[in-house]
Amino acid sequence: MATIATSAAIHHALVLDRQELAPGVVVLGFDAPALVRVTRPGQFVMAIPPSGELAATALGIYEASGNRASVMFFVVGKRTAELAALRAGDHIELTGPLGNGFTLDNVRNVAIVAGGVGIASVLLPAQALTRAGARVRLYYGARTNALLVDHDRFTSEGCELHAATDDGSMGHAGYITDLLSQTNDLPDMILACGPTPMLRVVARIAEERNIAAQLSLEETFACGVGGCWGCVVPLVRTSKQAPSFPPAQRNGSDVVYARVCKEGPVFWAHELRW
Repeated sequence: MATIATSAAIHHALVLDRQELAPGVVVLGFDAPALVRVTRPGQFVMAIPPSGELAATALGIYEASGNRASVMFFVVGKRTAELAALRAGDHIELTGPLGNGFTLDNVRNVAIVAGGVGIASVLLPAQALTRAGARVRLYYGARTNALLVDHDRFTSEGCELHAATDDGSMGHAGYITDLLSQTNDLPDMILACGPTPMLRVVARIAEERNIAAQLSLEETFACGVGGCWGCVVPLVRTSKQAPSFPPAQRNGSDVVYARVCKEGPVFWAHELRW
């Protein structure tokens, strides 16, 4: 995928609904038609806690349809706790959509791998693919059955579910990448979002089986717009996503540092040098 022109703006959104899918896992829905219109699967927003005393936090765009968009997140600190306290009728400021999403052109048979809250970034690509007639298998892993949130939402969209839990309470007892590595029914493409160790294993499996893979990297963003260069990842210089700054040097390294928030968060697995 190539870096696209930004459609980001600040959206003053009205909170429409709040769901707690599991203890500490929250989905906030808000009225944001302008955001919905320009969102691509895999992009994110920077959500500004209402007090204004805490830094904005990056959240994957979970749903985007009609006038309503939503984000899903784990409550893990002060910023997410403040966002989780919002209720219908409250207001929130969002900057987005940010980053580059998944490339879905001509994909007919895809495996989507999600670990934990990585599920928040893959509903939109799953919907786009199933509605285009593609076969979509969701490989979804979490610590427990309760944390496999919204898995029935994906099956209702036409995805085939393969689940794994650390404690064996649902599906395979172990890592979701175990199931991916064991299948002989190979997809044409893999999309993945989740913890970095999981993504590294997905990248290795894709390389061993000669499958193209797109990875949505998880990172803590300071600015979310590429200004601070605090979220870089090594990338081959020949990638279409390679930044033009700093300028290339003759006989220099074939690796550059790309910003996860700007050139990513989605990268081709074979182009990463992490």
